[in-house]
Formats: sequence, C-alpha cells, structure tokens
Amino acid sequence: MDPTPTPPLKGRGFIFAALATLFLSTPAHADTLVDNVNGITLDADGKLVRFTGLVIDAQGKVKQLLDRKDKRPERPDFQEDGKGRTLIPGLIDAHGHVMGLGFSLMLLDLSETTSLEQAQAAIRKYAADNPEMPWIIGRGWNQEKWGLGRFPTAADLDAVVPDRAVWLERVDGHAGWANTAAMNAAKISAASKSPEGGRIEMAGGKPSGVFVDAAMSLIDNAKPRPLARDRDRALFLAQQKLLEQGITAIADMGTTIEDWQAFRRAGDRKQLAVRIIGYGADIDNMALIAGSEPTPWLYDDRLRMVGVKLYLDGALGSRGAWLKAPYSDAPGQRGLPLLTPAQLRNKMVRASMDKFQVAIHAIGDAANAEALDAIADLDADLPGTRRWRIEHAQIVDPADIPRFASMKVIASMQPVHQTSDRLMAEARLGPDRLKGAYAWRSLSASGARLAFGSDVPVESANPFAGLAAAISRTDANGQPLGGWRPEETVNRETALDGFTRTAAFAGFAEDRIGTLMPGMRADFVYLDSDPLLASPDEIRRMTPLETWVGGYRYYKRKE
Repeated sequence: MDPTPTPPLKGRGFIFAALATLFLSTPAHADTLVDNVNGITLDADGKLVRFTGLVIDAQGKVKQLLDRKDKRPERPDFQEDGKGRTLIPGLIDAHGHVMGLGFSLMLLDLSETTSLEQAQAAIRKYAADNPEMPWIIGRGWNQEKWGLGRFPTAADLDAVVPDRAVWLERVDGHAGWANTAAMNAAKISAASKSPEGGRIEMAGGKPSGVFVDAAMSLIDNAKPRPLARDRDRALFLAQQKLLEQGITAIADMGTTIEDWQAFRRAGDRKQLAVRIIGYGADIDNMALIAGSEPTPWLYDDRLRMVGVKLYLDGALGSRGAWLKAPYSDAPGQRGLPLLTPAQLRNKMVRASMDKFQVAIHAIGDAANAEALDAIADLDADLPGTRRWRIEHAQIVDPADIPRFASMKVIASMQPVHQTSDRLMAEARLGPDRLKGAYAWRSLSASGARLAFGSDVPVESANPFAGLAAAISRTDANGQPLGGWRPEETVNRETALDGFTRTAAFAGFAEDRIGTLMPGMRADFVYLDSDPLLASPDEIRRMTPLETWVGGYRYYKRKE
C-alpha cells in the first residue's frame, strides 16, 4: 500500500492508501498479461515450475502460465512489463497475530532494547511523550536478551513511571510485567493466588510484578479496552506492514470476536487487502464468530474462520513450556500444562465434531507428546478430514518425530524462533536435549508437512528472514558460522513450500492460494533477485519491490 494516493494503472484497478483509508477498485477489463519475468512457483504436488509470463483473468485468478516460447495474447486489456524481475507467489504466514502486529505498531515496543536500562529509558520517554494515556501499555521485553539473569520487577518500573499503571507483555506473549500502580488497579496483593495454568512470580512474599501465562489475565482484565477505532487503525497498520513484506495471506492464531468484527468492518468497507484465515482464540470465540461450522470464504477469498487455537503450554523464555524433564537452568521447574488431558480432548472433540480445524500450541517435549497422544486417541473416531496442526513444535522428543508423519499432523513452525532462541534453548535444555529442538529436516524427512510462519509480533513478520534461517540456521549476523545444528536445515524448495503451498494447505486454502498455477488467485511478489539462487545473507536483505493480491498491485516500494 503506497503511503500516498497514486494514479491507477491503465486498465487495471489499483489499491492505494492514505493514512486511514484503502480503496479497492473494481475490475474493469478481462485479461492482464504480466510478462518478461523470472517466474517461480510450485505446482500442486510441490514440483518447481519456472515461467516468463502469466495471464490474469477478470476474477483476479491465474488463467495461464507462459514460457518464453509460448504465444502471448494478441490484445490483452492491460500488459505489465516485469522488466526481468523475479516473481514468486505471495508469501503466506502460517502463524501470526494480525491485531497483535497492528497494536505493536501503535504502542510501546521494547523488542529492540538490549538492557534493562535501555528499556527503562524507552518507557520513561514513552510516558513523557504520551501524558494523556491512563495506562502505559506495550510489549517486547526479553530479560534473556538483556543479560539480566532474572525477571524484571515492579520496582524496576516504579523507578521510571511511579504515577501511572504500566503493563508490558514479554516478547513471546507468555508473561507480563506490571508496576505497582497496575497491580493496585488489579487489586493484586500478597494474598493473591496463581490461577490454574499460570504463575504469579513472588519476591519476599509479595508479587514481584511478573505474571506468567494464565496469571496475565489478572492484570489484563483491569486495563482499559481498545475502542473500535483503535482496532480499525491497528488492522490498517498491520496490513500495511504485511504487504510491505510480501505477505499476502496470514493464519491469525487466536482471533477474538473483537478482532473478527474489525476484519468484517474492513471487508464491508472494501479495505481488507490481506487474506486472513482465522483460528478462534478459544472454543467460545470460535462458536460466537462462526456458529456451528467454519464460515465460507468472504470478500473475494479475503477472510474465513476455519478453526480454533488451543494452548497446551507456555514458552521457553518464561519457563512455561512443558518439558518431560526439569529445566537445566531451573531444576525445580518443568513448565505449565495449561489444559488437563480431559480438557484438551473435550475441546478437540467439540471443535472437530463441527468440522473446525484444531491447532494446538505445544512448545515443550511433554506438550508435544501430549498433543500427539490426544490426536492418536481421537483421530479414528472423528468425522471428516481434520488436518491436525501443532503450532511451534519447538522441542520434540526424537522418539515422537515419526508420529507427526504417521498421523498426518502438520508441523506449523517458525524458523526465526530458532535463531532468536538458540542460546536460551541451550541454557534451558542443556546439550543432551537439543536433538529434537527446531528439528525441521528431521520432521520433513519423516514425511511430515512443514508450514512456516513468523509468530508476529513475537518476531518480525519478515518472511525472508525466515527463509534464510530455514536454509542456513544462522541469524541476521550470519552466526553461528556454519549454522546452529546445521543438520536440521532444509533445502530452498522446502523452505519456499513452507511459506506458500503448505502454508495454504495448513489452512484448507490450497484450492485458491499458495501457488500460481492456473485457477489460483493471482497473489504474487516482485523481487530484485532469485531466492532459489541467492545466498542466505542476500535472502535476508531482500525486500519486495511490489506486492499484488488477486491481480491488483497493493504495494510498490518507493524508489
């Protein structure tokens, strides 16, 4: 989406954005020829297909792929010269949080801070710059990145903002940090008890200011709720960021009724650009949004509620991931199972009986084993094609890896988590339990399908960072040399597949997006180099030149 209005292209509609409005033009002509490109796609079977031109019909679908020798339409209604640039399918984020991204662009962001002192300075400045805000709300802190050696405390926040409530989510969304004013507003005291599936961190017999997993609701319920206009702006900003990064579709993991209403408002106003595949934040949100079965596709395949996300454990960073053995750096802790076996199975049955897809958040090896056990218990007796998904699958007992393939469970993973978490994972697990950590190649070699995403805003939505990590196991600085556990890299076609074809399959969308074969939606991205030939460092630095959705250009990078 261009930040300022741009004249429409000849013969084809153009979406352009002012600060608060997107205008979706109506198709005016039949066929468009996009020619002179280094075209790359995978076919329905995952085979690499190269082409030099494509024809788009009036419905915004690919009508024909053309090789250099193929005859071009004699009089296309509009012809786009690709100028030899690389053209790939629109990238699909198989696991993200759309509104979380939007709000992260509006609120205090601590994700780039590298010390407690730097974070405190950012909090102090944000509070001074926003005196009208009754609460200071933000996210992105990471005590591991700060080298703090402990969780931060309410006193650390009181030192910079003593007079207003402050509530800041950890980078993984599985812990929150409150100051004394926020705890007072939530009526938290030394007598407060940790809820099931959560933990109030204590210090000297009093709450320290950090709340893990389910305990976060104790503060969340006290903070002001965003207004509808706040949500609409957050959605606008999220779409803008996603399109700038070449993402044309995203699986929204944890859609609430308020999120859905914002998506619907955008769709009704013809302001929904990115395709959103929703997974309810819980069973109640799923049923409230969709009713008795998944919704149909809405707004020209822009929106659908297809399933539900269930949380089985927390995250490694907050030691909430559920492990089979205690944490190496905290021998008395094994993490927190957030659902009992009966609760998990009951929710899976309820969703599946109404044809909803189930996506289970499981990070620790105990959580992954329990998710697989539940699927094994239920799979044969439930109707239809379920396409069970396990989200993250970060730490898997090697003995459990073949079970993903044998039960056709989709491993929905985020390559950038490995580069961000490797040092923490080594500390949390110790060297003897790393074999099943972020085990992309092992899972793929076993026959499991890998759907790749970012977990935005936990990580940047940038899919090129994910592609580079998947093929190299190195971070933004090319470290460690040779890659971390390089035996778990995947090849370039598998990485591209994870962000396109299988990401679509994982959301029951493979009949319309994920490839550029005839009949599919014409969602594509122009790049200045070929990701199947570029080095990992070159891929990391790639930024889309243009992003097209349904045959229309939504974003063009400024020269």
